[in-house]
Amino acid sequence: MELVADFLLVAGALGAGFFCYILARRLNRFNDLEKGVGGAVALLSAQVDDLTKTLVAARETSDGSNVALDDLTGRAEAVAQRLELMMASMHDIPSDSRGAPAQTGAAQNTAQATAQNTAQPNGGPMFVRHERGNDGVHQ
Repeated sequence: MELVADFLLVAGALGAGFFCYILARRLNRFNDLEKGVGGAVALLSAQVDDLTKTLVAARETSDGSNVALDDLTGRAEAVAQRLELMMASMHDIPSDSRGAPAQTGAAQNTAQATAQNTAQPNGGPMFVRHERGNDGVHQ
């Protein structure tokens, strides 16, 4: 009986040793840096580093664009206020009977000459030349 128990004990030890050998080989292949999960983990780690660098660069670019957009928005608001002021001041200019602003001096002569030379079928001028004042604003 002792011989059978010793034989089973040796068989169990050999089976456990064989199992450990197979398990060790599988674990080595699992952790292989080129083919196994270790390689996949290393690849994913490198990709995470690249994505982090890309995210930092994109954040810096968007911050710069945000500053430029804020500057342009401020300038656009200032121009819009100036245009509103100009439009409001245009209501104060007297107009002739047709609803167009009254012309003075050389501008009226230029408009009349243009109307005679380039009259459209409806009687209005095709092109009108506006005179500029000293400050660069249309009169």
